[in-house]
Amino acid sequence: MRTALGHWLRRDLIAWPANDLPGRPEDLRWQLSWSVRARLGAGKPATWQTAALALDPNGLGPELERRHPHLRGYLALRVPPGAASVAGYALLGQVAVSLRDQHGQVLCASGLQIAGVLDDLYRDAADAELGICWEDAPTARLWAPTAQTVTFLRWRTRDLRQPPVRYLMGRRPDGVWELAVEPGWKGCPYKYEVEVYSPQVQRVIVNQVTDPYSAALTINSTHSVIVDPGDPALCDERWLVTPSPFLEKPVDQVAYELHVRDFSIHDKSVPEQFRGSFLAFTCPGDGMRHLRRLAEAGLTSVQLMPVFDNSTAEEHPDRQLAPVKDWLKALPPDSPEQQRAIQETWGSSGFAWGYDPWHYFVPEGAYSSSLESAEGAGRILEFRQMVGALHEAGLRVVLDMVFNHTSESGQDRKSVLDRIVPGYYHRLNAVGEVETSAAGANVATENLMAEKLMVDACVHWAREYKVDGFRFDLMGHHSRDNMLAVRRALDRLTPDRDGVDGKSVTMYGEGWNFGEVAFNSRFTQATQGQLGGTHIGTFSDRLRDAVRGGGFQADLRAQGFGTGLFTDDNGHNGPDPGAKLAADTDIVQLGLAGTLRDYAFLSNSQHRLVRGAELPYGWSPAGYADQPDEVVNYVDVHDNETLFDALALKLRPGTSMADRVRMNALCLALATLGQSPVVWHGGTDVLRTKNLDRNSYNSGDWFNYLDFSLTDNGFGAGLPPEGDNGPYWDVLRPLLADPALKPSSADIRLAHELALDVLRLRASTRLFRLGSAALIRRLVSFPVSGTGLQQPGVIVMRIASDTIEPRWRGLAMVANATPHEVSQRVPGPVDGYVLHPVQAESDDEVVRRSRAAGDAFVVPARTVAVFVGERGLGSWAESAF
Repeated sequence: MRTALGHWLRRDLIAWPANDLPGRPEDLRWQLSWSVRARLGAGKPATWQTAALALDPNGLGPELERRHPHLRGYLALRVPPGAASVAGYALLGQVAVSLRDQHGQVLCASGLQIAGVLDDLYRDAADAELGICWEDAPTARLWAPTAQTVTFLRWRTRDLRQPPVRYLMGRRPDGVWELAVEPGWKGCPYKYEVEVYSPQVQRVIVNQVTDPYSAALTINSTHSVIVDPGDPALCDERWLVTPSPFLEKPVDQVAYELHVRDFSIHDKSVPEQFRGSFLAFTCPGDGMRHLRRLAEAGLTSVQLMPVFDNSTAEEHPDRQLAPVKDWLKALPPDSPEQQRAIQETWGSSGFAWGYDPWHYFVPEGAYSSSLESAEGAGRILEFRQMVGALHEAGLRVVLDMVFNHTSESGQDRKSVLDRIVPGYYHRLNAVGEVETSAAGANVATENLMAEKLMVDACVHWAREYKVDGFRFDLMGHHSRDNMLAVRRALDRLTPDRDGVDGKSVTMYGEGWNFGEVAFNSRFTQATQGQLGGTHIGTFSDRLRDAVRGGGFQADLRAQGFGTGLFTDDNGHNGPDPGAKLAADTDIVQLGLAGTLRDYAFLSNSQHRLVRGAELPYGWSPAGYADQPDEVVNYVDVHDNETLFDALALKLRPGTSMADRVRMNALCLALATLGQSPVVWHGGTDVLRTKNLDRNSYNSGDWFNYLDFSLTDNGFGAGLPPEGDNGPYWDVLRPLLADPALKPSSADIRLAHELALDVLRLRASTRLFRLGSAALIRRLVSFPVSGTGLQQPGVIVMRIASDTIEPRWRGLAMVANATPHEVSQRVPGPVDGYVLHPVQAESDDEVVRRSRAAGDAFVVPARTVAVFVGERGLGSWAESAF
């Protein structure tokens, strides 16, 4: 009975699949059996209990089918009142349903999936405070409703070889076990010893498990540690007194995605003991000077890749392994030896992206500055010091959260949730196996207490660390209701009571639609187009692909609007690159206008007036948002190749480095000068490379190189890891070996200056951040789109000022992605339009050549120019343009 075909949904009802039955349902005899000693099918029948189940011809009913759409059409088996009344007791052990013929012969028997009935029985636990709780009387609490006993194990000292002191915990009616905690226990390691039935091993076992609500851990997460986050010794003064930078509207956000280790591990201006740690952000090194320049230009936020405890990074500094850098540097730029050496240290290097959750409430110990600070409460203080330093620099802090999966499940030693409440926290398939579409053991946040874990963790980081936003990994694997639950909980946080204004905390994530939850098969997903009215954003692959070219599983060299499609063709774009460019131009324009489903403009590809929802993006509509803050624009993040690497792959061979720098800025501008929030990949403004690596999660410090001294971008460091890149090595090898593709320090500095100008343009006026669909529909237009004036590779966006911008009657953005200067005519005179002051005063001598004359804007090759209409030269309505 290792399968679990049935679903015990309520204490009085079990759902059973209607297909593949060994007879007609009404002719079968159904029986529920349970055994606290897990003896079903073994020994004497007296060791287990049974109850006859009644087939309900009315089925599950509309309410249950609405809550569990993947069970639509299942049979409904009614549990008799006597058995239903002891359901909680039955769930302490093994449960199963058997099907018998009229003679009592067993035809089929299977275990049950029990999440539904646990939510039915223990719904009150949703209001419980779990973990080590310090309000009122200090208490340890663990939700373990199927446990037969739970024992609290406390170690008196950090010497974990000594036996712990054992305390039997008491069980509450809501399935929570609790124990009074003495204040003197602070700093002590602890675990829970849970006696529980495991369907994986088919017996009652005893698991020693860390606390899923741990606030601190020992090195490498072997034990939880008792700490009080409110302890004044853990409250850095700068963190306490520096307010979070103000964000008027979600659309104002421009975030810079950073990996804590990448940020400083190579930074010689940071003291060696702080490199790769939280405390590097407190040092006046190259990295923080770089972030301050970006903040002064208009960057609002730093988005940190996962900083909670992960299961991959080696936390003990003396056990971390890495190849010798000088040996790696001496190898040829297209050699496979670098990646082989890096792969040998995977899991032992201290490097990990962090998308392998272990404990959600604890900062990752590998980012501590020392072994001492990684043990216990030191992580809390250092993380707060980092947040305080970033706030002081004018930057909000957004955390990347990964609630869609854990790294392990079942009885794996790094499994926590599933060893406490087996079979509850993870999403199971039709036969009871854990789903893994999210690259791990998928978490079933549709279950009450799994959602609670997600909500509680977000509240914890907002309240205890004063973070300002959350980016949700694979958010489409969660429900819209999950996200609204997080939103409501954050909104309840107040400065007076909690030290943070929860309403100001932003939320956005990956709204991809795939896996076992796809197309709302289990719930209404938090995907693109399904978050209207929530102010929760989803990343837009539409604009990304149209700017860069290609897309998921496309040719690496396929071009887009920002990489030379049609106007500087590289020969890898299919039979009709002109038509593809017209379609990409439409999607970029829609992205600039907020990716709104009801935004209308003349289409270049369809030659008619279209709404965003009528433009195709694969099999989906290109426009899906109701409001601009439901979309996050970007052209590169940690996934896939960096923007510099994409340009190396896609720009026509022989394109000069000067032109590559300009195209880098142009691509960034197309994401940044639109109406939605924006994310930049850390280092994209300084031509960051990962040596063409499409998935650098296990590529170590070597391929994830980041240099804020603006000296060297690291290109030519060897072929990227074979696992994800090997099939493309023949394409990558000549590029890595080409010295013309390695930028100089001057190239890197120019790229940075051009990127700063893009930020200054966005920050200079509310016109780039109107904040509402109604204003966008009224004020944003593309006057040459779909007309005879449209030139391939050129976009003209006009934004009327109305009363929003007192200085100007409006602005015009002209993006020229072609390799030649264009004189782009528009429908009417452009008298009174001048180059935006940011660009008129720029160090970029090329953009300064842009001008407005007659009925045309003249813009140099591979340049985005913004023109502003001076007031006093006629109202907007009177202006022909």
